[in-house]
Amino acid sequence: MFTNRREAGRELSQRLIHYKQQNVVVVAIPRGGVVVASEVAKSLNAPLDLVIPRKIGAPGNPELAIGAVAGKGKVMLNEGLKEALRVPDEYVGEEVERQIEEINRRRKKYLGDKSAKSLQDKVVILVDDGLATGYTALAAISAIREEKPKKMVLAIPVAPRDTFERLKGEVDEIICLDLPEFFYAVGQFYLDFSQTTDEEVIEILKENAERLMTNLPAPTSRGVKGRK
Repeated sequence: MFTNRREAGRELSQRLIHYKQQNVVVVAIPRGGVVVASEVAKSLNAPLDLVIPRKIGAPGNPELAIGAVAGKGKVMLNEGLKEALRVPDEYVGEEVERQIEEINRRRKKYLGDKSAKSLQDKVVILVDDGLATGYTALAAISAIREEKPKKMVLAIPVAPRDTFERLKGEVDEIICLDLPEFFYAVGQFYLDFSQTTDEEVIEILKENAERLMTNLPAPTSRGVKGRK
Protein backbone atom coordinates (compact mmCIF):
# COMPACT_ATOMS: atom_id res chain seq x y z
CA MET A 1 0.00 0.00 0.00
CA PHE A 2 1.45 3.35 -1.09
CA THR A 3 0.59 6.55 0.74
CA ASN A 4 0.28 8.45 -2.55
CA ARG A 5 1.79 8.67 -6.03
CA ARG A 6 4.80 10.70 -4.90
CA GLU A 7 5.78 8.04 -2.38
CA ALA A 8 5.42 5.39 -5.10
CA GLY A 9 7.67 7.49 -7.36
CA ARG A 10 10.34 7.80 -4.69
CA GLU A 11 10.32 4.03 -4.15
CA LEU A 12 10.62 3.43 -7.89
CA SER A 13 13.53 5.89 -8.01
CA GLN A 14 15.54 3.68 -5.66
CA ARG A 15 15.26 0.81 -8.16
CA LEU A 16 16.31 3.06 -11.06
CA ILE A 17 19.16 5.04 -9.52
CA HIS A 18 21.79 3.13 -11.55
CA TYR A 19 20.52 5.00 -14.63
CA LYS A 20 21.45 8.40 -13.19
CA GLN A 21 24.65 8.87 -15.19
CA GLN A 22 23.12 7.62 -18.44
CA ASN A 23 21.38 9.48 -21.26
CA VAL A 24 17.85 9.10 -19.88
CA VAL A 25 14.45 10.53 -20.74
CA VAL A 26 11.59 9.76 -18.35
CA VAL A 27 8.28 9.46 -20.20
CA ALA A 28 5.04 9.58 -18.23
CA ILE A 29 1.52 8.41 -19.02
CA PRO A 30 -0.87 11.19 -17.90
CA ARG A 31 -2.32 12.06 -15.70
CA GLY A 32 -1.51 10.10 -12.54
CA GLY A 33 1.66 8.68 -14.03
CA VAL A 34 3.10 12.19 -14.29
CA VAL A 35 3.19 12.54 -10.50
CA VAL A 36 5.03 9.22 -10.10
CA ALA A 37 7.38 10.02 -12.99
CA SER A 38 8.22 13.46 -11.60
CA GLU A 39 9.93 11.82 -8.61
CA VAL A 40 11.87 9.50 -10.90
CA ALA A 41 12.97 12.37 -13.14
CA LYS A 42 14.01 14.42 -10.10
CA SER A 43 16.09 11.55 -8.71
CA LEU A 44 17.82 10.89 -12.04
CA ASN A 45 18.10 14.59 -12.95
CA ALA A 46 16.45 13.65 -16.23
CA PRO A 47 14.03 15.42 -18.59
CA LEU A 48 10.36 14.51 -18.34
CA ASP A 49 8.10 14.07 -21.35
CA LEU A 50 4.69 12.59 -22.07
CA VAL A 51 3.20 9.83 -24.13
CA ILE A 52 -0.58 10.01 -24.18
CA PRO A 53 -2.33 6.71 -24.88
CA ARG A 54 -6.10 6.70 -25.05
CA LYS A 55 -8.43 3.81 -24.42
CA ILE A 56 -10.67 2.58 -27.23
CA GLY A 57 -13.96 1.83 -25.51
CA ALA A 58 -16.49 -0.76 -26.59
CA PRO A 59 -19.73 0.45 -28.26
CA GLY A 60 -22.22 1.43 -25.58
CA ASN A 61 -19.68 0.72 -22.84
CA PRO A 62 -16.77 3.19 -23.10
CA GLU A 63 -15.21 1.97 -19.84
CA LEU A 64 -14.64 -1.48 -21.36
CA ALA A 65 -11.40 -1.20 -23.33
CA ILE A 66 -11.09 -3.16 -26.54
CA GLY A 67 -7.70 -1.56 -27.16
CA ALA A 68 -5.75 1.68 -27.04
CA VAL A 69 -4.04 4.18 -29.32
CA ALA A 70 -0.97 6.38 -28.72
CA GLY A 71 1.61 8.53 -30.45
CA LYS A 72 0.94 9.17 -34.11
CA GLY A 73 -1.86 6.65 -34.24
CA LYS A 74 -0.25 3.40 -33.12
CA VAL A 75 -3.19 1.11 -32.30
CA MET A 76 -3.21 -1.95 -30.05
CA LEU A 77 -6.40 -4.03 -30.16
CA ASN A 78 -7.69 -6.90 -28.08
CA GLU A 79 -8.74 -8.85 -31.15
CA GLY A 80 -10.39 -11.59 -29.12
CA LEU A 81 -12.63 -9.15 -27.27
CA LYS A 82 -13.33 -7.19 -30.45
CA GLU A 83 -14.52 -10.37 -32.17
CA ALA A 84 -16.51 -11.55 -29.14
CA LEU A 85 -18.37 -8.24 -29.02
CA ARG A 86 -18.70 -8.12 -32.81
CA VAL A 87 -17.30 -4.61 -32.95
CA PRO A 88 -17.33 -3.33 -36.57
CA ASP A 89 -14.07 -2.13 -38.12
CA GLU A 90 -15.82 1.13 -39.01
CA TYR A 91 -16.50 1.82 -35.34
CA VAL A 92 -12.86 1.13 -34.43
CA GLY A 93 -11.63 3.48 -37.17
CA GLU A 94 -13.91 6.30 -36.07
CA GLU A 95 -13.01 5.82 -32.40
CA VAL A 96 -9.28 5.82 -33.21
CA GLU A 97 -9.64 9.14 -35.08
CA ARG A 98 -11.56 10.64 -32.17
CA GLN A 99 -8.96 9.55 -29.64
CA ILE A 100 -6.07 10.84 -31.77
CA GLU A 101 -7.77 14.24 -31.78
CA GLU A 102 -7.99 14.05 -27.99
CA ILE A 103 -4.30 13.05 -27.74
CA ASN A 104 -3.30 16.09 -29.80
CA ARG A 105 -5.56 18.37 -27.78
CA ARG A 106 -4.13 17.16 -24.47
CA ARG A 107 -0.51 17.38 -25.60
CA LYS A 108 -1.05 20.97 -26.71
CA LYS A 109 -2.73 21.79 -23.41
CA TYR A 110 0.09 20.26 -21.36
CA LEU A 111 3.07 21.33 -23.45
CA GLY A 112 1.87 24.15 -25.68
CA ASP A 113 3.85 24.29 -28.91
CA LYS A 114 6.89 22.49 -27.48
CA SER A 115 8.02 19.61 -29.65
CA ALA A 116 8.46 16.16 -28.16
CA LYS A 117 11.92 15.35 -26.84
CA SER A 118 14.05 13.14 -29.07
CA LEU A 119 14.09 9.56 -27.79
CA GLN A 120 16.49 8.18 -30.39
CA ASP A 121 19.46 6.38 -28.79
CA LYS A 122 18.21 7.35 -25.30
CA VAL A 123 17.38 5.16 -22.33
CA VAL A 124 13.63 5.70 -22.09
CA ILE A 125 11.95 5.00 -18.75
CA LEU A 126 8.18 4.78 -19.20
CA VAL A 127 6.27 5.40 -15.96
CA ASP A 128 2.64 5.08 -14.90
CA ASP A 129 0.97 4.89 -11.49
CA GLY A 130 0.00 1.26 -12.11
CA LEU A 131 -1.29 -1.16 -14.72
CA ALA A 132 -4.55 -3.05 -15.00
CA THR A 133 -5.07 -4.66 -18.43
CA GLY A 134 -1.90 -3.05 -19.78
CA TYR A 135 -3.34 -2.05 -23.15
CA THR A 136 -2.63 1.66 -22.76
CA ALA A 137 0.94 0.81 -21.75
CA LEU A 138 1.27 -1.46 -24.80
CA ALA A 139 0.17 1.35 -27.09
CA ALA A 140 2.63 3.72 -25.38
CA ILE A 141 5.48 1.21 -25.69
CA SER A 142 4.74 0.66 -29.36
CA ALA A 143 4.70 4.41 -30.04
CA ILE A 144 8.01 4.92 -28.21
CA ARG A 145 9.65 2.01 -30.04
CA GLU A 146 9.10 3.86 -33.31
CA GLU A 147 11.44 6.59 -31.99
CA LYS A 148 14.31 4.04 -31.84
CA PRO A 149 15.44 4.37 -28.21
CA LYS A 150 18.64 2.68 -27.07
CA LYS A 151 16.82 0.91 -24.24
CA MET A 152 13.20 0.73 -23.14
CA VAL A 153 12.39 0.39 -19.43
CA LEU A 154 8.87 0.14 -18.02
CA ALA A 155 8.61 1.19 -14.36
CA ILE A 156 5.37 0.90 -12.40
CA PRO A 157 4.48 0.64 -8.72
CA VAL A 158 1.86 -2.10 -9.05
CA ALA A 159 0.33 -4.49 -11.61
CA PRO A 160 -1.43 -7.85 -11.74
CA ARG A 161 0.99 -10.68 -12.46
CA ASP A 162 -0.62 -11.71 -15.76
CA THR A 163 -0.27 -8.17 -17.13
CA PHE A 164 3.32 -8.02 -15.88
CA GLU A 165 4.17 -11.30 -17.62
CA ARG A 166 2.51 -10.18 -20.86
CA LEU A 167 4.50 -6.93 -20.97
CA LYS A 168 7.88 -8.44 -20.04
CA GLY A 169 8.59 -9.36 -23.63
CA GLU A 170 7.65 -5.91 -24.93
CA VAL A 171 10.43 -3.97 -23.15
CA ASP A 172 14.12 -4.43 -22.37
CA GLU A 173 13.50 -4.21 -18.63
CA ILE A 174 10.42 -4.03 -16.44
CA ILE A 175 10.41 -2.92 -12.82
CA CYS A 176 7.31 -3.37 -10.68
CA LEU A 177 7.31 -2.84 -6.93
CA ASP A 178 4.29 -5.02 -6.16
CA LEU A 179 2.57 -7.93 -7.91
CA PRO A 180 -0.42 -8.60 -5.63
CA GLU A 181 -2.22 -11.91 -5.75
CA PHE A 182 -5.64 -10.24 -5.63
CA PHE A 183 -5.98 -7.29 -7.99
CA TYR A 184 -9.17 -5.34 -8.56
CA ALA A 185 -7.99 -1.84 -9.53
CA VAL A 186 -4.83 0.26 -9.28
CA GLY A 187 -6.47 2.60 -6.77
CA GLN A 188 -6.86 -0.11 -4.13
CA PHE A 189 -3.10 0.01 -3.53
CA TYR A 190 -2.99 3.73 -2.67
CA LEU A 191 -4.25 5.43 0.46
CA ASP A 192 -4.61 8.63 -1.58
CA PHE A 193 -5.56 8.00 -5.20
CA SER A 194 -7.26 11.32 -5.84
CA GLN A 195 -7.51 12.42 -9.45
CA THR A 196 -4.54 14.34 -10.85
CA THR A 197 -5.65 17.56 -12.53
CA ASP A 198 -4.47 19.05 -15.83
CA GLU A 199 -3.10 21.99 -13.86
CA GLU A 200 -0.94 19.66 -11.74
CA VAL A 201 0.46 18.03 -14.89
CA ILE A 202 1.34 21.43 -16.39
CA GLU A 203 3.00 22.57 -13.14
CA ILE A 204 5.05 19.37 -12.81
CA LEU A 205 6.35 19.68 -16.39
CA LYS A 206 7.23 23.32 -15.75
CA GLU A 207 9.09 22.44 -12.54
CA ASN A 208 11.07 19.73 -14.32
CA ALA A 209 12.15 22.11 -17.10
CA GLU A 210 13.17 24.78 -14.59
CA ARG A 211 15.13 22.29 -12.49
CA LEU A 212 17.09 21.09 -15.51
CA MET A 213 17.89 24.68 -16.51
CA THR A 214 19.15 25.41 -12.99
CA ASN A 215 21.42 22.35 -13.09
CA LEU A 216 23.03 23.22 -16.42
CA PRO A 217 26.82 23.64 -16.24
CA ALA A 218 28.08 27.21 -16.46
CA PRO A 219 29.15 28.27 -19.99
CA THR A 220 32.89 28.25 -20.54
CA SER A 221 34.70 31.45 -21.49
CA ARG A 222 37.63 29.62 -23.06
CA GLY A 223 38.60 31.20 -26.37
CA VAL A 224 36.45 34.28 -25.86
CA LYS A 225 38.47 37.48 -26.09
CA GLY A 226 37.42 40.68 -24.38
CA ARG A 227 37.17 43.90 -26.34
CA LYS A 228 39.73 46.61 -25.79
